[in-house]
Amino acid sequence: MDKKTIFITGGAGYVGAMLCEQFSRRDDVDKIIALDKEEKPDLFDRNNKVIWITANTSDKTWQGEVLKYKPNVVIHTAWQIREMYGDRKTQYLWNVIGSKNVFDFVFSAQFVERFIYFSTASSYGAYKNNTIEHMFREEDVFQETEYSYGNEKRIVEELLEDTYKKNNSRDVQVFIVRPAAITGPRGRFMRIRFGLQSALSGQLKDSFIYKTVSFLVSIVPATNKWCRQFIHEDDVVDIVELFSFEKLDGKYEIFNITPPGPVVRPDDMGKAVGKKVIIISPFIIRIVFFLFWHLTRGKIPTSRGGWRFYSYPIVMDGTSITKKYKYEYKHKSFEAFYNTKGRYEKYVPEESRR
Repeated sequence: MDKKTIFITGGAGYVGAMLCEQFSRRDDVDKIIALDKEEKPDLFDRNNKVIWITANTSDKTWQGEVLKYKPNVVIHTAWQIREMYGDRKTQYLWNVIGSKNVFDFVFSAQFVERFIYFSTASSYGAYKNNTIEHMFREEDVFQETEYSYGNEKRIVEELLEDTYKKNNSRDVQVFIVRPAAITGPRGRFMRIRFGLQSALSGQLKDSFIYKTVSFLVSIVPATNKWCRQFIHEDDVVDIVELFSFEKLDGKYEIFNITPPGPVVRPDDMGKAVGKKVIIISPFIIRIVFFLFWHLTRGKIPTSRGGWRFYSYPIVMDGTSITKKYKYEYKHKSFEAFYNTKGRYEKYVPEESRR
């Protein structure tokens, strides 16, 4: 059996840790090199296949260490998603320069055969003229320039394309995924963090600020155009598994990854969290986001431009991967958000399963 060595950045993150854990169970995986600026999670203490490197992708300390293992597949998930209050310079260094370092490694190492990069739906941009009926496709131009997460992801995708073109003699298959909001039992019950789902469901209990937010969202505030698409964490793992292990003919391919079918609307969200929905204007959302951002110095992640993503829709067409590679999503958007089914359901308390 031809066993693979996989290099995963962001190994302590939500997606990166799942990929490390799930892929390490495969017989055709020899080892996984996991890199993160955080220390190795307890999850991997007894996992002999996972080799941990504590470093930031923007450092120059990890390349030589990773080279020793000659990875066949590189998966780049590392990202500082929440904007760092008053320190966009450091954030840019970590995200953009860090990604450039990963790209340089991929295209200079002759043994790398495949590269998977995690982009985002946010880069399409949430604007007033967006409609729920319009579905963004992979060929649509990115428009986001204000919201730091979407803007930096846009910059990095452009950098990746440019790097690929400059290194067209290297036979590396590149797969870019632009996921909708990723969710599932692991994300909702094993990894509680500030976010829309945890705030509305009352799971923010670790601090006075978070308790205050949970009180303020005792109802579900939404705008007329508000909607979300969700992709189940198991689908994300399976899609990356497809790109990492299956024999594919793609050279440089981009895929929106979100299941077909209805989006999640305010009434759906209210049903999911058992709360009443109140429709408010985008102007109010903008004011609230501004106040929370500065009063909490970024502890509540409502950074510049973020209000638009709670006010206007970004709806993607995620069918390209089905048309090209026959991948069938296992969970619909609302099911991914509401149900507890999946590989991590065993970690969900019995009283919360549905």
